[in-house]
Amino acid sequence: MSTEAIRSNSLARRERQKAETRQIILDAARALFVEAGIGATTMRAIALRIGYTPTAIYHHFRDKEALIAELCLADFGTLGRALHAIGTIPDPLERLRQMGKAYVGFAVENPQQYRFMFMTELPLLQDAAGVKQRRPEEDAFDFLRQSVAEAIAQARLRPEHTDPNAVAQLLWSGVHGLAALWLTHECDTVVALQHPLRLVDTMLTAMMQGLEADPGRRSPT
Repeated sequence: MSTEAIRSNSLARRERQKAETRQIILDAARALFVEAGIGATTMRAIALRIGYTPTAIYHHFRDKEALIAELCLADFGTLGRALHAIGTIPDPLERLRQMGKAYVGFAVENPQQYRFMFMTELPLLQDAAGVKQRRPEEDAFDFLRQSVAEAIAQARLRPEHTDPNAVAQLLWSGVHGLAALWLTHECDTVVALQHPLRLVDTMLTAMMQGLEADPGRRSPT
């Protein structure tokens, strides 16, 4: 093997180890943020959780805010990819239904990420210039709100439903409640909860029938 090949392999190995270390730090930070809250979690506590020195943590992330920002980017990116294909569904009502199912599915498949994203109070982050950034969940909510606005524009909802922001919030509250109840009470021995993926279709049908102008109307082709 040539010297150049050895150097290239060594560099690739270091980059792979660096990425693995960053992921270990991110996973530990996410768990602590969920358990103790972001405000109560220090970089030192994250280091102790994984047996690293605080200096090692700062080698990868300049501060806690940078760590939170990367977690948000990764976790909301995963949700965004789960919702991406749904954006091509032409019927806004069917799109809303599929978004609800995908959202609950994401929560069930990624419980720790979901708790961090939607059951932990996230700070308003700043960019490098100190400018306040949009909260990452706003983009997902905009996607939901735009689909509601499209349904309203097509007169697909009852005439009293004119505020896409309010309708989007109602729909989000429904699927979030189903997901959050499962994640916090899955092992409850008093109330035997059914799996949310078994209930989400029924819940969405009930919600959509209450919103639709004509629940029996066929979707446009």
